[in-house]
Amino acid sequence: MENAVNQREKTIVRTSIIGIIANIILVIFKAAVGLAVNSIAVLLDAVNNLTDAFSSIITIVGTKLANKEPTKKHPYGYGRIEYMSQLIVAAIILYAGISSVVESVKKIISPEQADYSIVSLVIISSAVIVKLLLGLYVRKKGKEVKSGTLEASGSDALFDAVISMSVLVSAAVYMITGLSLEAWVGVIISIFIIKSGLEIIGEAVDEMLGHREAGELTRAIRASIASEKGVHGIYDLMLHDYGPDRHLASVHIEVDDVLTAGQIDVMSRNIQEKVYNETSVILTAIGIYSRNTGDNEAANIRRDIRKLVMSHEGLLQFHGFYIDTEKKTMSFDIIIDFSANRKELYSHIMNEVKEKYPDYTVRIALDTDITD
Repeated sequence: MENAVNQREKTIVRTSIIGIIANIILVIFKAAVGLAVNSIAVLLDAVNNLTDAFSSIITIVGTKLANKEPTKKHPYGYGRIEYMSQLIVAAIILYAGISSVVESVKKIISPEQADYSIVSLVIISSAVIVKLLLGLYVRKKGKEVKSGTLEASGSDALFDAVISMSVLVSAAVYMITGLSLEAWVGVIISIFIIKSGLEIIGEAVDEMLGHREAGELTRAIRASIASEKGVHGIYDLMLHDYGPDRHLASVHIEVDDVLTAGQIDVMSRNIQEKVYNETSVILTAIGIYSRNTGDNEAANIRRDIRKLVMSHEGLLQFHGFYIDTEKKTMSFDIIIDFSANRKELYSHIMNEVKEKYPDYTVRIALDTDITD
């Protein structure tokens, strides 16, 4: 796990350094062209590349800090710093976008004619190709190491290629028709820069708030647990994200009621080791649901209750059923879809079960639909 984390860090840093070098070169050439031909659109495009270079620097710093060893004060590590670095990147991008809008509007109010040359057009064309290749490379590396920041940088670079192309088109239109679209193209570029910043903020906030985990990871965890002999059901899987590829989890498993504490202990340890080796997820807790065995009456009541519960629209899952026919107690869990009135439906089901089995003490846990 440690080697994988170190390799991930090296990949992010190396890719970011390549991005910094490429963007600084583009900034120098575009700024020179923009000043030479008096083009606000080219200058704003250079500013956009400069923000990309700053973003890559922050990505490196954020990744380095995120890989610090856990401390007593922060025992879960510093992985979430990567999400905070995304917010800083977004703030820089937003500032650049807003500043660009202001400058472009000034040029619309007080227009100045650009003076393009063949050399400037060749430089802008080369920038389009560089940004296209850089974007594809960075996004690919981001997907490989599961870095949202790198993926965002790659997508942003691809979008920059489109922006540079729009500048090139506006230059060609001016040279052919004499119609200057400079300031208007600058406004359009600025709007898309702002949009990019807002999207990065949304992604970072989404990660920090916590969101539904992708099915690929949860399916892998469930498959790993299901491979352990004696597990009859897997429920209530809950993942906690402490940074990219840093997950803690808890889960409930259903086992036969005849297993001893020693047997369950061995089973739990096997599952924890297997899940970590196969998915790098640390299972911090495994809860136990006991399944009735050798009791036909219990099996019949379970089928009856399941049929009653699952007949309601909005019910996603019924699990964890256990009944003690001697003490007259039964318990089970249900999951109700977010689109339904969860509290009202829960109360309705509770009343139905109590009405059908008045001699029993009924306990129903209302679980949340957290993971796929």
